[in-house]
Amino acid sequence: MRLTLCDVGPRDGLQNEAETLEPVTRAELVNRLAAAGLPRIEAVSFVRADRVPQMAGAEEVVAGIERRAGTEYSGLVLNEQGYERFRESGLDRVNATLGATEEFNRRNGNASLDEAIARVDRILAAAPEPVTVTLSVAFGCPFEGRVDPGRVAELAARFEGAEVVLADTIGVAVPSEVRTLVQRTGAAGFHGHNTRNTGYANALAAVEAGARVLDSSVGGLGGCPYAPRASGNVATEDLVYLLEREGVETGVDLDALIAIAVWLEGIFGRKLEGQVYRAGTWPA
Repeated sequence: MRLTLCDVGPRDGLQNEAETLEPVTRAELVNRLAAAGLPRIEAVSFVRADRVPQMAGAEEVVAGIERRAGTEYSGLVLNEQGYERFRESGLDRVNATLGATEEFNRRNGNASLDEAIARVDRILAAAPEPVTVTLSVAFGCPFEGRVDPGRVAELAARFEGAEVVLADTIGVAVPSEVRTLVQRTGAAGFHGHNTRNTGYANALAAVEAGARVLDSSVGGLGGCPYAPRASGNVATEDLVYLLEREGVETGVDLDALIAIAVWLEGIFGRKLEGQVYRAGTWPA
């Protein structure tokens, strides 16, 4: 079995950092990840710079990407305006995201749940590119608490034909919940956070339940700026170490990932959340 690992570090990782990196540095991160063999990279998000300044200059980032065969480059959008920017950028895959709850959509996308659904429907109708639909806060919402799995299943069913990814945006899920909801929805992918130290177990549970796409962030960078205390993406290098030793082929160069995390540690001047880049591979 071989998975598609999507590194969301250039987007979901960097958007939650206090420091804003220049587009040239963000493009270099994308290029380094591609050279490490990542089959998919979420390079940018096409959102308002006044709301997420860390994502300003998305077009400049895209211009600095050295396209590499075997790597699919995606961009996140919240609405049609973002999709228009995505389309003009020439990236490969659009990630249209919405929250599973009313309040999260209002805080994150300035829309009601029904409005967010309609936006995604219009993007799906217009897009000739492959589309991923990410359902944020699928397991728990920072504003509404527990999320009804039935609601998530109904939302996932609406977007049949797209690649649906379930996101544990605030890192509250446990493996049994992930396994059950992935099986119930038939979701293609899982986006986990390690906020409460369950992210890696949840990722493995998603794979066992049939998910074939996993999101992660090099070094464990990131979180969600609209979800209080939603720190700690699953670190790509830690996830690769786990999966490969479990016999799941990723096609990603672990040593190269470790080198990228070390490079990022130097940029930010602090230790990152990932463990493997500090401990090293084993056996050495």
